[in-house]
Amino acid sequence: MRRFPPERIVCLTEETVETLYLLGEQDRIVGVSGYAVRPPQVRREKPRVSAFTSADLPKILALAPDLVLTFSDLQAGIVADLVRAGIAVHAFNQRNVAGIMAMIRTLGALVDAREQAEALATSYEDRLARVADLARGRPRPRVYFEEWDEPLISGIGWVSELVGIAGGDDIFPELARQAAAKDRIVTPEAVMAAAPEVILASWCGKKVVPSRIASRAGWADMPAVARGCIHEIKSPLILQPGPAALTDGLDAILSALGHPPVPGSPTLPILG
Repeated sequence: MRRFPPERIVCLTEETVETLYLLGEQDRIVGVSGYAVRPPQVRREKPRVSAFTSADLPKILALAPDLVLTFSDLQAGIVADLVRAGIAVHAFNQRNVAGIMAMIRTLGALVDAREQAEALATSYEDRLARVADLARGRPRPRVYFEEWDEPLISGIGWVSELVGIAGGDDIFPELARQAAAKDRIVTPEAVMAAAPEVILASWCGKKVVPSRIASRAGWADMPAVARGCIHEIKSPLILQPGPAALTDGLDAILSALGHPPVPGSPTLPILG
């Protein structure tokens, strides 16, 4: 990095954007992913410089960032281009709830806001514990989370964990540990055999059509379909491994399971 703490940061995924706003460090952000929508003012305040697997390198370089924040192997090509151009990059790779907490604390350290980051992470940990405590003793429905429909892809680690915290049981817990989507592909027959009582779907930026799920061959007698328990959770709430998933995403899961939200989510206005 050219300076510490970095004064000019580009965020190529949504969760670091939201975290910096929550930490009160949003003035450091000079460019964001086109998918960044939290908080709402980010679309008015910050220039968009990337999609998820592609980025406008000249536009990023023109912003003269001290640091670029990326996520996962899917952005490895962008990282390589930035490093060759002499830009400092930090690549996050969190895939579970513990990883999200580590991301928050690491990002706080990177911008010299350790106390704020610790307070933010601790507040999430406390709320997750309260949600889990309230779920104890309740019936635990079998839950199928569908991340994509062609082919069928089951939920990633943090999604599966949040389903469990909310009081459900992921029908494919062993697959949730697989980071790559291709390793979480399931067959319609496997879903039918697991007989989920609730279906949650978030088709990664594409609108979920419950009637298409219900009309799949052989699915009509599945408990979730027979009871009409098919729920969409918007991608920005659950498929980014950051504050959104821990707050509104978890609340959406609670609602789908028939449970009330639990107060105490850190929300904007920001901490600090």
